[in-house]
Amino acid sequence: MPVITCIDDLKRVYRRRVPRMFYDYAESGSWTEQTFRENVTDFAELRLRQKIAVDMTGRSTATEMIGEAVAMPVAIAPVGLTGMQRADGEIKAARAAEKFGVPYTLSTMSICSIEDVARHAKKPFWFQIYTLNDDDFNRKIIDRAKAAECSALVITVDLQILGQRHKDLKNGLSAPPKLTIPTMLNLATKWGWGIEMLQTKRRFFGNIVGHVEGVSDPASLSAWTAEKFDAALNWDKIKKLMDMWGGKVILKGILDVEDAEKAAGLGADAIVVSNHGGRQLDGALSSIRMVPAIAAAVGDKTEVWMDGGVRSGQDVLKAVALGARGVMIGRAFVYGLGAMGEAGVMKVLEVIHKELDVSMALCGETKVSSVGRHNVLVPKGFLDAFD
Repeated sequence: MPVITCIDDLKRVYRRRVPRMFYDYAESGSWTEQTFRENVTDFAELRLRQKIAVDMTGRSTATEMIGEAVAMPVAIAPVGLTGMQRADGEIKAARAAEKFGVPYTLSTMSICSIEDVARHAKKPFWFQIYTLNDDDFNRKIIDRAKAAECSALVITVDLQILGQRHKDLKNGLSAPPKLTIPTMLNLATKWGWGIEMLQTKRRFFGNIVGHVEGVSDPASLSAWTAEKFDAALNWDKIKKLMDMWGGKVILKGILDVEDAEKAAGLGADAIVVSNHGGRQLDGALSSIRMVPAIAAAVGDKTEVWMDGGVRSGQDVLKAVALGARGVMIGRAFVYGLGAMGEAGVMKVLEVIHKELDVSMALCGETKVSSVGRHNVLVPKGFLDAFD
């Protein structure tokens, strides 16, 4: 077993153990992947302000996200196809998040269904829904999430039309994988992954297959999803979904101050500053660049979180320092899951927590709630380089 000291250590193991199409699915963005890359690299431009001779005892990273107690200001983001990264992946990730004390968000496009995860979880998790143009499906899946006692609904608002991801098209991404010659050759080198997948019954999109008439295989699922993303989405439709849920709502995919103000005006409990991990509009600004302006505009009306590029506890610290109340992690937990299953997700959370705790202390803070703009040094032009 390799010594794991950082998220990149898990990423290297993940790449060796998971089939190429699922690695590429996680580790890619749209078009040129500029935004995908800058989500990560823009964090590196920020510097932390070191402080000394401060009593560092009694530290705490504990806080709240939408009123729920969390061990640190981190939630696991919704990621589709998680159960293809590792057999029963959603269940394993939910268990790890529960044990560590952070929220888990289940994607509509998960392999394990809402009911599967609920049967294996002891605490409520969050459920993510897309803005689809099928009210009947929306109502039914929201009712299923309510029955599973999910404590919040995450509405993804930046997927009206799908951004092109070159690698997915070239790999013929599907769940389960289509058995082409290149795919079979690659799968033959991932025997550990294959043995686990053969031992589970969960290999299709559990929230859709069996719940939508006429959807029974990857081909019919692709046709259904291509028709259901709502290109005519507007704020009234988002409000309709919020009302259909009737509980706590997080709107994910906000990257503009005007949009953030509208989201806050609808009564969202939190918004997530996000560019969908660089998988939608390539050439958009990184999430971390947009956090300060959005937090300044609506931070007193709704909780502002961010996702995109978070790979360390220092990234969490920088995001909080710039005004985010919390972050969501997607790729980082997928690396851990693919590398080591449930234990790998735990390791990701442990690594991030340790980095956050130590870095916070070296910045002279003992409580994450005290972290602010005074803890980070921002280079000239970082926040206003673009008109």
